[in-house]
Amino acid sequence: MSDPATKHGYARRQWLFAAGTSLVMPRLFAAGVPVLPPSMSLVDELRAALRKGNPLVVMVSLEGCVFCNAVRGSHLVPLRELQGVDVVQVDMRTTQMTRDFKGAVATHEQMVQAWGVRVAPTVLFFGPGGIEVAERLKGGYIPDFYGAYLDERLATARLRVRA
Repeated sequence: MSDPATKHGYARRQWLFAAGTSLVMPRLFAAGVPVLPPSMSLVDELRAALRKGNPLVVMVSLEGCVFCNAVRGSHLVPLRELQGVDVVQVDMRTTQMTRDFKGAVATHEQMVQAWGVRVAPTVLFFGPGGIEVAERLKGGYIPDFYGAYLDERLATARLRVRA
């Protein structure tokens, strides 16, 4: 980031994110643990994301997972609320139903198994046809770096979706 314009743009985005977060986060945490909508139809959720030129971001979560709560509250809920990115949650051990990318009915647990996810949280980025368009973000990582890893993968996913 040696270009002054790039530095200024990055600093401005950071400031806007912090300002927006300070306005939204109290509302999000008022009810306790921050929540993301559960996937009801991956095919429809993906279609909505692609219409905006974005990937569908899916968080695989596990009930009671403190790392999941941290990632959800600090990164994914603000991404959804402040930036309008389509983010849904799929739970590892539930019988909650959803439609897969081909429209077939499956439980969240079956989707997690089909994707081969074994760690919570795991964040996946899907593009056309339900194909992953960026490297998975597995685990909680060091909080100071999580946002950077998420931003990097989201940027990669957006490039691939818009190509």
